[in-house]
Amino acid sequence: MASNNQNKPPVLSNNITKASPSSNKKKLGVDEVTCDKEQKFGAEKMVGTANNARIRQAFSVVNGIQDLGLSSNPASNAGSECGTIEFTREDVEALLSEKMRYKNKFNYKERCENMMDYIKRLRLCIKWFQELEGDYAFEHERLRNALELSEQKCAEMELALRNKEEELNLIIVELRKSFASLQEKLAKEESDKLVRGLDSEFNVAALDSLAREKETRLNMERSHASLSEDLGKAQEELQSANQRIASINDMYKLLQEYNSSLQHYNTKLQKDIDAAHESIKRGEKEKSAIVENLSTLRGQYKSLQEQLSTYKASQDEAMRQKDALVHEVASMRVELQQVRDDRDHQLSQVQALTAEVIKHKELAVSSEDLEARCASQSNQIRSLSDQLAAAEEKLEVSDLSALETKTEFEGQKKLINELRNHLEDAEYKLIEGEKLRKRLHNTILELKGNIRVFCRVRPLLPDDSSGSEGKLISYPTTTEALGRGIDIMQNGQKHSFSFDRVFMPDESQEDVFVEISQLVQSALDGYKVCIFAYGQTGSGKTYTMMGKPGHPDLKGLIPRSLEQIFQTRQSLLSQGWKYEMQVSMLEIYNETIRDLLSTNRDASRLENACNGKQYAIKHDASGNTHVTDLTVVDVCSTKEVSYLLDRAAHSRSVGKTQMNEQSSRSHFVFTLRISGLNESTEQQVQGILNLIDLAGSERLSKSGSTGDRLKETQAINKSLSSLSDVIFALAKKEKKEDHVPFRNSKLTYLLQPCLGGDSKTLMFVNISPEASSVGESLCSLRFAARVNACEIGTPRRQTSMRSSESRLSLG
Repeated sequence: MASNNQNKPPVLSNNITKASPSSNKKKLGVDEVTCDKEQKFGAEKMVGTANNARIRQAFSVVNGIQDLGLSSNPASNAGSECGTIEFTREDVEALLSEKMRYKNKFNYKERCENMMDYIKRLRLCIKWFQELEGDYAFEHERLRNALELSEQKCAEMELALRNKEEELNLIIVELRKSFASLQEKLAKEESDKLVRGLDSEFNVAALDSLAREKETRLNMERSHASLSEDLGKAQEELQSANQRIASINDMYKLLQEYNSSLQHYNTKLQKDIDAAHESIKRGEKEKSAIVENLSTLRGQYKSLQEQLSTYKASQDEAMRQKDALVHEVASMRVELQQVRDDRDHQLSQVQALTAEVIKHKELAVSSEDLEARCASQSNQIRSLSDQLAAAEEKLEVSDLSALETKTEFEGQKKLINELRNHLEDAEYKLIEGEKLRKRLHNTILELKGNIRVFCRVRPLLPDDSSGSEGKLISYPTTTEALGRGIDIMQNGQKHSFSFDRVFMPDESQEDVFVEISQLVQSALDGYKVCIFAYGQTGSGKTYTMMGKPGHPDLKGLIPRSLEQIFQTRQSLLSQGWKYEMQVSMLEIYNETIRDLLSTNRDASRLENACNGKQYAIKHDASGNTHVTDLTVVDVCSTKEVSYLLDRAAHSRSVGKTQMNEQSSRSHFVFTLRISGLNESTEQQVQGILNLIDLAGSERLSKSGSTGDRLKETQAINKSLSSLSDVIFALAKKEKKEDHVPFRNSKLTYLLQPCLGGDSKTLMFVNISPEASSVGESLCSLRFAARVNACEIGTPRRQTSMRSSESRLSLG
């Protein structure tokens, strides 16, 4: 699933209370309400449990206070899909952050099944949230009714309390008057009793009346205190009910927002499933071709591995034989040296004996002892002579065996050299097989119809702040992302992107051209090819396309592509191919087309209406594009094209800004039209190579453009914005009838066959490593990612049989 965080729904806040709705709407009275204990608002777990069938647990806590009243008939969810499933906050976050993993990224069936399972779980979660939302609504309505009843009772109680208080006040006033009069009477009676001695019965009656009056007063005070306490409790209950209703309203709003976001996400996932179903059909065909190629390559690889193992075993056996022979030769040499030493010793003894015999002869001693000694010495001499002869024979045999051993050693050495040559051939075949695999992989990517995107990061210049590139831009080293991934940091946050190829700052122009050489070659085979460079001003687009003048090693893609095309044309002459080539160059300056090869340069810089030429863009039914009144030049060699490139470079509009000393103020379009004819097969091909250097996007706050530079900047940003609109429309395009705004600018209208036709299209996104340009770099990478996701159709080769027309039309 590609990318990224854009398809994830928002995560619901965990400030949701575990609650249980009650089905009966029980009236709340003053004596019926009790608050058991305080609980913290914002429980992290949301559950759904089963009771008899599938029923959801009710709201039990709202804003820190337990639910009012008990439910005797809980609501039933017998028909719910998720009534028996519990979802915690961790489960929901894990479900939303889950990433799809596949054993084989081309197995669309597996991907579709995983996606269907993921959507099923999401639907269960959404159904669970919908039921929870219904429970919240029901509890909200119940608490609203309870609040109304409570308010009504409080109002009635306050009215009754006021009436009772007024009555009690009147009774107290009367009792006080009666008490005062009784006190007066008592005082008079006591004084009269003292004076006149009244009888005691009247005094007892007065005392009883006084006691009753005191008791009545105490009862009234107790009744007033109880009513005040009841009024305080009612006010506290009213305040707690208001707080719970407010918290329920907040949670209800959160659930509504989250439910809408989940529904939107579900719709988006359904669209992704439809797209996956459509891509499965295409993937099956691609899979069959890939499986066939892989089986062939695996068979070749297996046979090479078997040959290599056989060669290695033979080499090991030869080495062992060589070691044995070397050891045997060394032992024979030792024995030969010993025999030679014995022979020299025997010869020295013979010489000594011969001298003694001569001496004895001269002395003429005829003693028997001397004769016996001479006889014995003669015998010894004979034995030594026999030993010497045997040693010489043995030496001759040793020489013969050493010669045979040497001959055998030379044969083994020759065999080892042959095995090494076979091993080098096998390794070369493996390397060629790997190159073929890469080429087939690139072919598969091209057949998918997507616009290929290469990213190139320019090196730091002397004026740039040193070390910034290493902190802002990094390159993943994993096997999957090596050479294809790039990470960029902004405000401490890392953004990751993946493209068809990522070139690091230390990679040369030659390394870049090697990656696109096969794409350029396809223009000679009859394909339409378009390569354009995109990026902010000063990011190295013109250097990538044109190179640095006067430095052959730093030539750009345009000169190198032309050299390869002319070299290949020369090599194809032996196969019967003859090519004719035509070149045109133009620039789009302030939404005006200028002919860079016009003979009158001053006139070419005027408006179209002033110089009498109408440079209008035309598209024919075959998908070819041409510009009316545009100069088209026939070319036969690289030197002619180089001369035209230098001429166009001097005519192109450039200017100085605060961001770039030599800033291109226009879009440069180089077009090479190729017409090929094979005289032996009568086959004719027509190819087009478009190489485009777009003007750089820039911010007015950084470039400091004013006057004409300001108008140029506005025109450049407008055309690049139109290009972005076209890319967005292509990315969202589902039907052929959907409108794509190619006519919003001359740049997009000129690129219409490349972006929406049957062309092989490649975009270079150039990135600056400066810290001040990280915002523009991030925008360029996001735009490149959208471009890489666009499908423009399968490239089609333009071939035909030879007709009466021998030249390619200008379209």
